[in-house]
Amino acid sequence: MVHLIPVSDTVTAAETAAHFIDCVFRHHGLPESIVSDRDPRFTSAFWSSLFQLLGTKLSMSTAAHPETDGQTERVNRVLEDVLRSYATSFASWSSFLPLAEFALNNAEHASTGLTPFFANNARYPRVPALIAVGHPTAPRESTLGGDEDGVNDMTSAAHEDVTLNTVTRSKTKKALATPDIAASPLAA
Repeated sequence: MVHLIPVSDTVTAAETAAHFIDCVFRHHGLPESIVSDRDPRFTSAFWSSLFQLLGTKLSMSTAAHPETDGQTERVNRVLEDVLRSYATSFASWSSFLPLAEFALNNAEHASTGLTPFFANNARYPRVPALIAVGHPTAPRESTLGGDEDGVNDMTSAAHEDVTLNTVTRSKTKKALATPDIAASPLAA
């Protein structure tokens, strides 16, 4: 899931850690790994020590290989387009982050075939516009609480779908990137 947090360009490593706890950890728990660019806030001794203590792997991308963190690069491009379209002035950009975050998390990802909301919660969020038009993903009743076994079944099914769709997408990308030489007309 995407979490958009407005910060100044002078944010410190300690402030970044506080944002991480407030905006990521409390919703998802401790990640197994984090991929980051080589920003000093993440390469500092503070972050290295914190992640070592927590047992989380901190992986750094390289300047010559931004694809290492391709998912973040893609989100950044989309976010920049959204903010350019809707923020009327530089001073107002942060007020659009909650809606942009919601939209990004409610958009289907090509690699999983699911929205991050559904992949994480096994349910779609209630959206007034979708309810009004009777969209199939708009729940008619609250999807919170209720049958615990049903929720667990839906969560398991969502995670299976994510895994299957991700593997399928990965195989497709690999096949496109490395076409079978034997199938080439030049190989005959």
